[in-house]
Amino acid sequence: MTATTSERLLRMGLIGGGGAGFIGRVHVTAATLDREAELVAGALSSDPLRSRTAATEFRIDPSRAYGSFSELLESESRLPESERIDFVSIATPNHTHAEIACSALDAGFHVVCDKPMTTNEQDAQAMVDAVARSGKVFALTHNYSGYPLIRQAREIVASGELGRILGVRVSYVQGWMQGVKRDETPARGAWKSNPELNGRAGSLGDVGTHAFHLLRFVTASQPHALLSRMSSYSPHHELDDYGHAILQLDQAATGLVTWSQVSHGRLNDLTIEVDGTEASLAWRQEDPNQLIVRSLGTPTRVYDRNPGAAYTTATAAAACRLPGGHPEAFFEAFANVYRDAFRAMRQVSGESAVDPSPSLYPTVHDGLEGVRFMQRCLESNDNDSSWCAW
Repeated sequence: MTATTSERLLRMGLIGGGGAGFIGRVHVTAATLDREAELVAGALSSDPLRSRTAATEFRIDPSRAYGSFSELLESESRLPESERIDFVSIATPNHTHAEIACSALDAGFHVVCDKPMTTNEQDAQAMVDAVARSGKVFALTHNYSGYPLIRQAREIVASGELGRILGVRVSYVQGWMQGVKRDETPARGAWKSNPELNGRAGSLGDVGTHAFHLLRFVTASQPHALLSRMSSYSPHHELDDYGHAILQLDQAATGLVTWSQVSHGRLNDLTIEVDGTEASLAWRQEDPNQLIVRSLGTPTRVYDRNPGAAYTTATAAAACRLPGGHPEAFFEAFANVYRDAFRAMRQVSGESAVDPSPSLYPTVHDGLEGVRFMQRCLESNDNDSSWCAW
């Protein structure tokens, strides 16, 4: 008798992620952290020889180390249902995401895709249509939404504890580009400096989309118009590496998104602050196990990541794996996106009871909004920082 998806590990196929890049290994670590999935197949490079060579580093059996994503999809589709992969994880250059994802969905596989979802709205809409056509799960790895205290922040905002939202400030700044010289190729992610592979959104696509998604995830705000100013300072490329976007949000609230990869001394500094009429909150990715809530005339409250505490919401507690005082961070947050997607995959298969709790993994529709954010920023910047309707 064939085991159902609720009784066995889900089978993962990794597309991309070989070579010097780190994100492929992050996907594998996150997907397998809770022993809900196993990596069984891969097409890890656009070069067939490098792809098969890299597969040995991931402990993929040579018989399922493929030379291209199309070979992977075709070969896996021919395997018995009890052996073939259940989903693919896409960790390739941005401009390839749409073709790979649509092909995988049409072949009957679920998809977990790295961000940004793609480089233009036409491809993004094609991906939305492919998900609807296939009925399969599509998850986008905006992994910062997986942090327990970010999920707690989302519930604090939704509860009305902050009052009406006045403004949201999200900043994602790094400094690694200051060390890259003219005519020097970065050790990893070299394609990100090539507009044909990365699209026109440089740091905007790399880290700005994470900041924008976090704004929407925590506040559930919808943009109505946007004004953006972007610059390129690093001598090794011509794409943006520093920028700001002002957003007109629901209920007359204002959003400010800042992104940079040329800020000296910054490593991976993602922060969000939400101001309301009754209180404000703040969270920082480099100190992810604390959430700060402030209200005029009352003591500042510090929420520690502690699943056993009375103040921790059920959703935040469910995102924790360790007791309070045992730090959790990047891998665990990334794994929460996978865990939520796996729950949806098992429900779609009809082999698992439908869970009434909300599904929090970023969907194809979140991906479409992220692509719109990139496009509106580019349009505004191209037009002398004029306002663009959403």
